[in-house]
Amino acid sequence: MKKIFAVLAVLGAFSGLAQAQEKIQVLSTQELVNVCKLPASPESRSFCIGYTTAAYDTYLTTRHPQRAKPYICVKQPAPSRDEVIGEFVKFGQSNQQVLDKPAAGVFLGFLAARFPCARK
Repeated sequence: MKKIFAVLAVLGAFSGLAQAQEKIQVLSTQELVNVCKLPASPESRSFCIGYTTAAYDTYLTTRHPQRAKPYICVKQPAPSRDEVIGEFVKFGQSNQQVLDKPAAGVFLGFLAARFPCARK
């Protein structure tokens, strides 16, 4: 029984090492723009909405209000999701220099420019 645990531990170590050396692909802004362009298939639309919603929700849930001032402030009534995604697609198409950057960061930067917080 001890030999089994030892083998499993060694295999786990090799697996972790292989995973650490593996390059994790990140969605580029170009890929997100391509998926979000209209007309989109139901699958593309679902992916686009899911990805952009998750990026924004992650911003909302990970920003600690006492330690980090908000930088995205969506005023109500908010524009439709499709309107914002359409604006992001136009932004990506007209800012070629960001197309190779990770999509989540560029999307949050777009939201910060589109929905800036009031200066105090």
